[in-house]
Amino acid sequence: MTLEEKWQSKLENLMDFIRKNHRNPSKHNVAERNEYYNWIKYNRKLLNAGQMKPERVERFRQLLALIAENRHVNQYQ
Repeated sequence: MTLEEKWQSKLENLMDFIRKNHRNPSKHNVAERNEYYNWIKYNRKLLNAGQMKPERVERFRQLLALIAENRHVNQYQ
């Protein structure tokens, strides 16, 4: 499996996780943090620094849009 295939697989697994659970990965849950949360942070850092591969940028922005849709909302507002 190439690095590109691994990256794509992680992206698809993460999008499935968000769609299935209707929430973003938690930074407090160790399993979610190690599997998804740190991956999102690292790739967001690459995107903001302009170091992400051009073929990955659009797919990652789709993930960020999905994350924005499922952002935590305060239930008391």
